Amino acid sequence: MSIVPYRDTRKRRERKQLDRQQIVKGALALLDEVGLDGLTMRSLAEKLGVQAASLYRHVRDKQELLILLADEISAALPPVETQVGDDRDWKEALGDMARSYRQVLLSHRDGARLLSETWPAGPERLLRIEALLELLIAAGFSPQDAVRASYHFNNLVTEFVADEARMATAADVAGATQSELIEGAREQYKALPEAEFPNLTRYADYMVNGDSDALFQFGLDLCINGLESFRRPAP
Repeated sequence: MSIVPYRDTRKRRERKQLDRQQIVKGALALLDEVGLDGLTMRSLAEKLGVQAASLYRHVRDKQELLILLADEISAALPPVETQVGDDRDWKEALGDMARSYRQVLLSHRDGARLLSETWPAGPERLLRIEALLELLIAAGFSPQDAVRASYHFNNLVTEFVADEARMATAADVAGATQSELIEGAREQYKALPEAEFPNLTRYADYMVNGDSDALFQFGLDLCINGLESFRRPAP
């Protein structure tokens, strides 16, 4: 009776146990550990305890892996109520969507950057885009304006979260807390020549503020209230 070599047995076990969902889950965990720049097919294979070649049986390349990752993150977004009634419904629904989207992106390292750098979208991400368009059209926006609004709405959230991530990274690089970094920037504004920069020096406390939630809500209100002028509700 012939004996199957140990190496061959291990390879067969890898093929049997490893699947695409395991790869995506492992990649998401690795993303949270090392960030987008540190996520490579080789490092993922090491984390999963397999050879890199095993990954390519399930994922074409790194770009496809990133698209799958973006879709996995999108799947965590709660369902959107797209049916609207009075004038406030669509605003509340849009606000809830934005706040949920921000929290989901914040829950993963480089989450906003990942979604901004990946396309085409996977099915979960497409379903969220579809729901946003349905919400806006039901609220009275023309199809063209709904598409344009969804574009800027997405940028509002992803760019804000990306900026939050950049602040956190800058604090890590400087070996300081974010509060210390904010205070240092505030003092730089205050130290400017007052005669040349009267507003920057006078309102330095507003220029650099650590209340990210309030700043995000202001931007969200600005976006939603601005959209109101484009809405054409049915009689």
